[in-house]
Amino acid sequence: MSKQTIFALVIVLVFIGGAIFLGGSQEQGEQTNIGHVNEALAAKFANLSQNGNSSCSATFKESILVMSDDARLKGSCCSPMSIHRYTEQVEGLQKFKSKPSQNIAEIPDDPYDISAELAKRLISYYDIKLTPEEQAAYDYAMLNSSEKGPCCCKCWRWYVYGGLAKFLIQNHGFTGEQITELWNLSDGCGGDNEHHH
Repeated sequence: MSKQTIFALVIVLVFIGGAIFLGGSQEQGEQTNIGHVNEALAAKFANLSQNGNSSCSATFKESILVMSDDARLKGSCCSPMSIHRYTEQVEGLQKFKSKPSQNIAEIPDDPYDISAELAKRLISYYDIKLTPEEQAAYDYAMLNSSEKGPCCCKCWRWYVYGGLAKFLIQNHGFTGEQITELWNLSDGCGGDNEHHH
């Protein structure tokens, strides 16, 4: 092998090694940033998944009404929480709320951590009377959401998210498609995928 060929091979190897090193450093940096961003969410997940107080019982709705406003409804109702699904939901709700026309305080940021004060307010909206057009949007969400309603059963979440839907339809012109998306992102039953009974 000539000196020129060896020299050319060395140059090629240096370029390849540099590209691999720089590409790996950039990728590692991105992973570190992603890990850093999700660190707080992972800590919150650990707390909520291990210290929940949520229940599917029909009487739990009445107990919410006598809770102090600063109490929180935490954790899943039915199945253990999944970090993968939890991250999708919280990030999805943030994107949903970040649209300028949809920056609405009544939409809970986290379906597994809701203040009792907000839950009480949303439950009170459940009795809102909708016009036929508004009811059509609500009915669309009932038919098309993963749970075929605000939740899989008529627990406190059913009334909280049903009330939220009626409020959003009446006061913010939400469509059935938007309510469907919101309900799917707000599923608080736990599990890795949308929960079905």
